[in-house]
Amino acid sequence: MTLALAHRIAPAPGAEGDGGLVAGLLATAALIGLASLVGMTLLARGDVADIGLLYLVPVMFAAIRLGLRPGLAAGLLSSLCYNYFFIPPRFTLAVADPSHLITLVILLGVALVGSHMAARLRHQASLAQAQAGRDALLAGFAGRLMGVTRRDALWALLAEEVARQFGLRVLVAAADAQGIATLVAAHPAHDRLDLLEAAAAQWCLDSGRSAGPGGQVPTASEWLFLPVPGSQGPLAVVGVGNPDGELPLHGGQTPLLESLLAQAGLALARIALEEEKLALGRVQERERLRSALLSSIGHDLRTPLTTVLGTLRALRPLTPEQAAALASARGEAERLDRFVANLIEMVRLEIGALQRDPEPVDLAEACDAALDHLAPGGLVGPLELAVPEDLPLVLADPRLLHHCLINLIDNAVRHGGKGGIRIEALADPQGGVELAVCDRGPGLPPGEEERIFGMFTRLEGSDRQGGTGLGLAIVKGFAEAMGLAVTAANRAGGGARFALHVPPALVRPVAVPA
Repeated sequence: MTLALAHRIAPAPGAEGDGGLVAGLLATAALIGLASLVGMTLLARGDVADIGLLYLVPVMFAAIRLGLRPGLAAGLLSSLCYNYFFIPPRFTLAVADPSHLITLVILLGVALVGSHMAARLRHQASLAQAQAGRDALLAGFAGRLMGVTRRDALWALLAEEVARQFGLRVLVAAADAQGIATLVAAHPAHDRLDLLEAAAAQWCLDSGRSAGPGGQVPTASEWLFLPVPGSQGPLAVVGVGNPDGELPLHGGQTPLLESLLAQAGLALARIALEEEKLALGRVQERERLRSALLSSIGHDLRTPLTTVLGTLRALRPLTPEQAAALASARGEAERLDRFVANLIEMVRLEIGALQRDPEPVDLAEACDAALDHLAPGGLVGPLELAVPEDLPLVLADPRLLHHCLINLIDNAVRHGGKGGIRIEALADPQGGVELAVCDRGPGLPPGEEERIFGMFTRLEGSDRQGGTGLGLAIVKGFAEAMGLAVTAANRAGGGARFALHVPPALVRPVAVPA
């Protein structure tokens, strides 16, 4: 109701100008004269006090249409006319009856109160109109942002909107991969980031505070830069410059621009989420196809490979040369069988179908079983086994631990060469157990200790080549499935060291007989 009344009493267009003010004052004077003429005709019929009510019309007209001071002037003029024409003695400014003096004071009071109320309503009407325009502007901009699906289109739309609404030159800079503010849009399009502007834009991007004339931090640049807000800090900055060299923003323009930038920040966050969703979809599709391929290859190879292994194990050599050839063929077939088994287990691991049956395991026996599983002649160098017999039992799945040890030993044999391997186990001071497989090969390239456990990862810039890049991924996946950790590091004397770390919670101390 208040807003509706405020709109109805809002001054007519042009009332605030000099011409409108003069016209309003003339109209007010005409209304006062008309009230005086009407009062003259009613003087013989009514009381003088009732005639005074006629002057409220021009007073309220002036207060509502022209403002506080014109309203007060109209009240004073009405009081003088009422006193001069109607209060005895007439045609003088003297007041004989004190009650008439009270009437004059009331008339002035009404003019004061009415003018003040009118001024407040006019101010509210102005605020309401400004807010309505601002809301309409933001709603229209938000609607246009909804149709934007690319970052470059967003920056171009933002620059165009700011330039259109404020009549300023606009620069938009976003952070590149190194966090450097880089120009991504401008209006006019030929504007560029000079040295001063680039420094101010970078400072605004790093600090999240406005920089430049009229900003939170003054700079030597003539451009004012404001951040585009995001949940993790500024996503970009927008610079505005006045072609006339004056301050870019005045009065209430800064909150409006900040609201536009907030809308752009929300749109950018939406675009980023859509990009992540598309990227995740592509990754999931790639992983699905890879898993399907691995599963198909693994199962298609398993049946004929089993037949080949069975045949090789059933053959009996006739000569030493045949015995060597048969051993070599059997070794390669068993190695291929381990590879196929790794494929199948990796697929199970990725789809969450890997079964785990933990039980207390003797690490010394687990190492002996893994070494026995390797093909005869698989160890091309000396073997050093340093696993104490009194080592505590560990809670692990024997099958998964067996796969981990086979792949670690096979990796050490392939990359350690004739330098041999060392298998060692020890209890750490925190109560855990560490089981490590060491080789004397070329070692790992610096910084590749984590990446080497990735699926199908084969390190470049190193002599550790060959293999499929699947064995260590199996080790990491199975170890984490059992609650263990696996690390890789270079040895001080040369070579690499791969270690399985059993936390104290999975260690089962051996009971000592009383």
